[in-house]
Amino acid sequence: MTLYRATVLDTSGDLLAPARLVAEEDCGLLVRDGVVAARTGFATARAAHPAEEVVDLRDGILLPGFVDTHAHFPQVRVIGGLGMPLLDWLRECALPEEARLADPAYAHAVARDFLDGLVRAGTTTALVFGSHFPLAVDALFTQAQAVGLRITAGLVVSDRILREELLTTPEEAVVHGRALIGRWHGRGRLRYAVTPRFSLSASEPMLEACAELLAAGDDIWFTSHLNESTAEIAEVRRLFPGARDYLDTYDRHGLVTSRSVFAHDVHPTPAELTVLGAARAGVAHCPSSNSALGSGLFPLSAHHDAGVRVGLGSDVGAGTGFSMLKEGLHAYFVQQLLGDGGALLTAADLLHLATRSGAQALGLADRVGDLGAGKEFDAVRVRPHPGSTLDVALRHAKDATDALAKIFTLGTPADIDAVWVAGRPVPGPAPAAPDHSLTPLGAP
Repeated sequence: MTLYRATVLDTSGDLLAPARLVAEEDCGLLVRDGVVAARTGFATARAAHPAEEVVDLRDGILLPGFVDTHAHFPQVRVIGGLGMPLLDWLRECALPEEARLADPAYAHAVARDFLDGLVRAGTTTALVFGSHFPLAVDALFTQAQAVGLRITAGLVVSDRILREELLTTPEEAVVHGRALIGRWHGRGRLRYAVTPRFSLSASEPMLEACAELLAAGDDIWFTSHLNESTAEIAEVRRLFPGARDYLDTYDRHGLVTSRSVFAHDVHPTPAELTVLGAARAGVAHCPSSNSALGSGLFPLSAHHDAGVRVGLGSDVGAGTGFSMLKEGLHAYFVQQLLGDGGALLTAADLLHLATRSGAQALGLADRVGDLGAGKEFDAVRVRPHPGSTLDVALRHAKDATDALAKIFTLGTPADIDAVWVAGRPVPGPAPAAPDHSLTPLGAP
């Protein structure tokens, strides 16, 4: 057992509920076999366990490991493609890069970059959009298991509209999906998610194949995109003239359940929110991506009022990186811009969105999302460089709430000093060999 002494900030209860910030300045966390066995004041913990090793973390602030509910692993190398709306960005930036993952060596290198990005940002749990290629999905799962992160991911399937090399058939989707489920689902901290890219690129037979895979086990997950941009919604309406709305393209195949998480949902109809809430489905709010692509402002209050579980997603390629601190800050900005229609987010709400809300959306709130007794010790220590603006601000914080607000306003991955997963320090994947095949700047 190990006794951690730290200033701990986490949350309890549900999003947008009052008095949810739990702050303990001299907390003792007794960790046994990767699980928090007891949480008390340090003096009480030390008196009860005088012989246990003490790890003193009081020169920083300890938070739960962050939870990312939507991240595209093949897109890490194309972050920063600004100036385009969604469908143009997919065509010009994302899809050409995703086609390169047909090369297994390239896929392994990208998986290493992706997982390293998660760890450096303090993300210990993620729902990941995989690749269109089974060997690339194998690469992601293989390296995620080695690092120890809790990853839910799957083969991305499409049978129309996209580049030809990214397409498959419904029959192949089932064969490859079943094989990947057999190899990886339930192995360590890994789970499988059935993943049609979006109904824009998935025909009715493909969505039916996805339903077959989802029914392969009562703990298989499902993820896709929903209502990200108005142009996308209009095209889905054209392709599915018999559907009530975008969500119905999935719902008619039984794909909207409590094990479903839909990315974005920037432009939902009231009827769609009712269906999502009744199913206890989740939505991944990706504020920096939605802002960068000009997709719109996420109606958080409407989702909350409908009983839809909402977590934060980095999106990766169309977003601004892996940091849940940055996503929390952008979520705050979005709600401010919505004026009277926006949710009044506090610093505690931002931490909840980045940790406990994501765990709830992914059905993992009994294991991760806070540092209470019985939870796995997934944690990050925020310790800014001495003299940095965040360091100065934290030394002058009025109280725990003020300190947390400053962390979300000023914090970056450079301020994440240490990461633990199930009680084990995570250094990140081993560095790859230099890639000398990169195109020089300015080359055609």
